[in-house]
Amino acid sequence: MERSRVAGEAPTGTRILLASLSAMVAESVTFPIDLTKTRMQLHGSGSASGTHRIGAIGVISEIARKEGVIGLYKGLSPAIIRHIFYTPIRIIGYENLKGFIVGSETNNGESLPLATKALVGGFSGVIAQVVASPADLVKVRMQADGRLVSQGLKPRYSGPIEAFTKILQSEGVKGLWKGVLPNIQRAFLVNMGELACYDHAKHFVINKKIAEDNIFAHTLASIMSGLASTTLSCPADVVKTRMMNQGENAVYRNSYDCLVKTVRFEGVRALWKGFFPTWARLGPWQFVFWVSYEKFRQLAGISSF
Repeated sequence: MERSRVAGEAPTGTRILLASLSAMVAESVTFPIDLTKTRMQLHGSGSASGTHRIGAIGVISEIARKEGVIGLYKGLSPAIIRHIFYTPIRIIGYENLKGFIVGSETNNGESLPLATKALVGGFSGVIAQVVASPADLVKVRMQADGRLVSQGLKPRYSGPIEAFTKILQSEGVKGLWKGVLPNIQRAFLVNMGELACYDHAKHFVINKKIAEDNIFAHTLASIMSGLASTTLSCPADVVKTRMMNQGENAVYRNSYDCLVKTVRFEGVRALWKGFFPTWARLGPWQFVFWVSYEKFRQLAGISSF
């Protein structure tokens, strides 16, 4: 039987396709949780009245009651478009950078220390997020629009194409990259936690013979990476969401101003607003993505991640 090709020998186009497909599946399954997280983070944005707290269950109930079940998928289209670019760049970029550092004779970078993997993962995430930032902006704006609908107001955008067009017209090309600084800060932290932790945890589980290279090992590794990436990235995610949601009448001058105002009006705990739905999304998202991606790689004759 022909041996499975290592990642470096596998066609880049094949790995891009598999990563995109796995990300689309994971995003579709977990999108309502992402919407809940965004609404929680925007709740009380930029005002002292934001001290009133609302939980994840309350947000979900409010969306379902005022916008219907379909409201839970508001902004799914740009989210999928984003992942067609974002996920392949960060995943394939991580593998290629890791292979470049250590060469092909060290089991695809398994021997790299965790700190090096973290830096490689963070850098890959930054590059991917810069490319995908316009789609991320549209996703956040459309998710936030649901609040206007629930208040009986007209939404700013009817769909992703109109959102892109209106942002270009009113805010210019630079407007598509609004919030890019907190965006890439979050991307660095998320991918530092996710990619490095998943990679390291999976090999730890396998090497310690806790499990074989199977769904059990992938599940354990995805849970650990989900917790690590959520804890590291949640404050940057709150700032990113608020910066990207503001239109022409900006409440915050920059990401630092957003950070200061959030803490001043809502307390330090507000930086971890949406922590549970963020983790509740990252856990299932990473489970669905990594299990799907590892299985697709196996079917394509490519070695595991």
